[in-house]
Amino acid sequence: MTTIEPRIPMLAEDEARAIGKEVGVPSTMAGLNVFRTISHHPELAGVVAKQLAMLLYRGNKLDERLRELIIMRIGWRTGAMYEWTQHWPVSLRIGLSEEEILAVRDPANATCLGAAELAVLAATDDVLDNGGVGEAAWQACGKHLHTNEERLELVAAICNWNTFSIMLKSLHIGLEDGVAAWPPDGVPSPNAD
Repeated sequence: MTTIEPRIPMLAEDEARAIGKEVGVPSTMAGLNVFRTISHHPELAGVVAKQLAMLLYRGNKLDERLRELIIMRIGWRTGAMYEWTQHWPVSLRIGLSEEEILAVRDPANATCLGAAELAVLAATDDVLDNGGVGEAAWQACGKHLHTNEERLELVAAICNWNTFSIMLKSLHIGLEDGVAAWPPDGVPSPNAD
């Protein structure tokens, strides 16, 4: 795998953490390469971190398993190595199996995903392909997401991590030192740089 030079140099980790402390980037995020880059613009780093923290830790209206499948599908479809690699352990930690995570590579042929999982993945694909969730996917999601809050978080999650994918790829943000790309098997997305 070719290493691409970052378009904006990363700040030193201690500098990024100090900025993060000032603008509200959680300590679990502040030292990551993405925030070591984004923290060149402290106000932006703070806003991005607040949205991420809300969707990851404080939202909790959308089932976290569905959220992680959305993130992994976006990482795979867009070729965002950083996104896939960072969220692989998160997905395992919240209870997804390797088989379920890998199924986002080809959900149409997956036998381990249920109707709710397939519905949110179809909604994700609609956004990636057409810029918005289509009526069929919206109706399918509605059978499993019963509240407006869940549906809002569905759309926010798809938009947030699609934006992140674009940012990660556009800025050439690389993995943290010692982290192996594209777990578990190192097979990159066909759309990877």
